[in-house]
Amino acid sequence: MTTQPETHDGATAGDTHHDVVGMADFPEPTEVEPPGTGMGGTGPETGRDSEPRLTVAAVARRLGVAPATLRTWDRRYGLGPSDHTSGRHRRYGPQDVARLELMQHALLRGASPAEAARYALTSPLPALQAATAVGRPPVEAVGPSPGAEPLLLAGGEGEPDAGAGVGGRVLRLPGASRRARGLGRAALAMDAAAALHLVADAIAEDGVVGAWDGVIRPVLAAVGERWEHSGAGVAVEHMLNECVMTALARATASAPPPCNPRPVLLACVPEDQHVLPLRALAAALALRGVGSLMLGPALPVDALVAAVRRTAPAAVVLWAQLPHQADPRLLAAVPRTRQRVRVFAGGPGWEPLLAPAQVEVLEALGPAADRVEQAVLGPRGVATDGLART
Repeated sequence: MTTQPETHDGATAGDTHHDVVGMADFPEPTEVEPPGTGMGGTGPETGRDSEPRLTVAAVARRLGVAPATLRTWDRRYGLGPSDHTSGRHRRYGPQDVARLELMQHALLRGASPAEAARYALTSPLPALQAATAVGRPPVEAVGPSPGAEPLLLAGGEGEPDAGAGVGGRVLRLPGASRRARGLGRAALAMDAAAALHLVADAIAEDGVVGAWDGVIRPVLAAVGERWEHSGAGVAVEHMLNECVMTALARATASAPPPCNPRPVLLACVPEDQHVLPLRALAAALALRGVGSLMLGPALPVDALVAAVRRTAPAAVVLWAQLPHQADPRLLAAVPRTRQRVRVFAGGPGWEPLLAPAQVEVLEALGPAADRVEQAVLGPRGVATDGLART
């Protein structure tokens, strides 16, 4: 069954001024390779310089883009095959392919097409060879060389028109960071490896909360908005969710042992399937030394009551993403235990004025992580995720 992608952690659509990330750079492969050429036939051709030369279709398969994309890059930016022998199919040599790989990976890191092409064309030969010696270049390799112009990552030349409608092959990312724009391109290209790498990098450098607010949530919101306007993007959203959950799981695995003997119980209210923000909260807490017990999406009330009585948690966080799912009676249903249990209403769906007096409403991920940590471990100094407090 096809379901609407999530809009996470209170993200909303409808801004009138925006930047867009376009799929024109990564359309679906549609061209069939001519028989007997490239990877589908007898193998790559060898040119006058004894270097193997590939057809357009073979290079498109290698990069995971459409042949039409390669022709566009050649026509607009001059990133085409250097072999232009008359009367024969156009062939790409090793250096041609290496520059295309730099172009593609710069796009995935957030550069505009024109800026990525300029970097690929101006990279010195030694830097180009080092960046492509092992296939996919590392993150550090996709950046300006000492003699090249810097990559300008917002609203650059070659981006889709800022007034373009949302949908089809376009994501709207107003004021997005470099990583968010790269993640948007990786998501539209269905490049799970690049998406996972970008999310993991963001978590490592900015912490879970910073990565969520600055990179993950804006892209998820843009994917959801694209679905609302065009009906497209469910597969993109599912792939992106899996990448984010994998990155969060890896971050959690590196967390220190929990300092709290009684866990924090985390659950979504009944009928709420928006579990990704709750998983981000669990990871943020884990990196701060707060252990939690994840009960996942759409937890029935009777299961919640039984879990509280059995585990005697230090705190309970009930997450509601949408207002129609946030019933204040669910908060009152949390049973009393011999040891005090702090109850928090997490997520943008809750109305603070309707929550019971003893319940604190935490609408966003950052405040939720801070308050739960303070409630369980006591007030400590403010620091980023994973760093010790004093």
